[in-house]
Amino acid sequence: MTLSHPAALFIPWNEDLAEYNLGPTHPLAPIRVQLAMQLAKELGVLDDLELTSDFPLATDEQLLRVHTPELIAAVKQASHDPHFFSAEHGLGTSDDPVFANMHRAAARVAGATTAAAVAVWTGDAEHAVNLAGGLHHGHANSAAGFCVYNDIAVAIAELLDRGAKRIAYIDIDAHHGDGVQEIFWNDPRVLTISIHESPRSLFPGTGDPSEIGGPDALGSAVNIALPAGTGDQGFLRAFSAVVPPVVNAFAPEIIICQNGADSHAEDPLTHLTLSVDGQLSAYQAVHRLAHAHGGKLVSVGGGGYDLFNAVPRSWAHLIAVMAGKPVAKSTPVPDSFIEYVRALTGSAITPVMTDGAEPWAKPIEQGFNPKNPVDEAIMQTRLAVFPYYEIDPEVNSWF
Repeated sequence: MTLSHPAALFIPWNEDLAEYNLGPTHPLAPIRVQLAMQLAKELGVLDDLELTSDFPLATDEQLLRVHTPELIAAVKQASHDPHFFSAEHGLGTSDDPVFANMHRAAARVAGATTAAAVAVWTGDAEHAVNLAGGLHHGHANSAAGFCVYNDIAVAIAELLDRGAKRIAYIDIDAHHGDGVQEIFWNDPRVLTISIHESPRSLFPGTGDPSEIGGPDALGSAVNIALPAGTGDQGFLRAFSAVVPPVVNAFAPEIIICQNGADSHAEDPLTHLTLSVDGQLSAYQAVHRLAHAHGGKLVSVGGGGYDLFNAVPRSWAHLIAVMAGKPVAKSTPVPDSFIEYVRALTGSAITPVMTDGAEPWAKPIEQGFNPKNPVDEAIMQTRLAVFPYYEIDPEVNSWF
């Protein structure tokens, strides 16, 4: 059943989502989501928006569409055994330590993302955001990279089961979206696009341009592997040179975007150098692209380890873009939020909502430089996948 007047934005949120907590010293701290939601609230972005606190956990049936019975059984066992270890299933490792009620917590995240996707698919909402989601490293038979169940894949599988025929998944996290790509590797109904730091310098070591999908879905996996040190201009140039042409050719019915904020220059785990301004530009670009294809857009969080400064500001902007309530770049961070973070950490944070950068994407058509590492990465991807969409990968203008 759809609403006669769809909600502008569906946000599944309650504090129980913070139960997905890998430990007090683990980099993927739930406070990053809590602070982003708090900042959005203090900025007035959530005014007139009704948060959905009551949503179901993903069922075993839903999880089994993308995960093996053995993994689910292992996660359930680990939920009650603090000494549980399984190398086969990636549980009990430093990346994915076990914790009490692990299954329930991971199923709740998957349930929230699935509820968000269904709300958009059925027309109950135009857009949806689940900042607690984005666990893109979860594999069919193993946890990996801080991710237990792959909430994105569970949501995509639900939409496929409901009749979706063309789903575009865009991943702008600094890490390759390997789990989602793997699960839908040979499914031509799902286009997976990942723009990330090169696998030669960052986990998980995958995401080369040569990874283009299985034999029944060639061209459905698109990977842009950027060199370490890439900043706003390079990232946005690569995005504009690859993502819109492929998405336009694919013509998706719905777009799901993973918005990891770990591409920021201050992120302690990665080596890209984007500003909050650059990340905001990427959110806006995805939003425009979705509206060019019917407007159905689901956004999830993901990585981001500058927990108190970059991530809250970046994701508050993400919610604002999705809600149609843009926050001016010069907007001060509310004093109450600054004081809260100072009391929590003893440190000061950036007092305005962006980093004062002026990013822009110089079109690849305005000059291709084969000696530039970013342009080289762009061309490798275009050559690998554009022919499958009958798009000419070559650029006529050279430096």
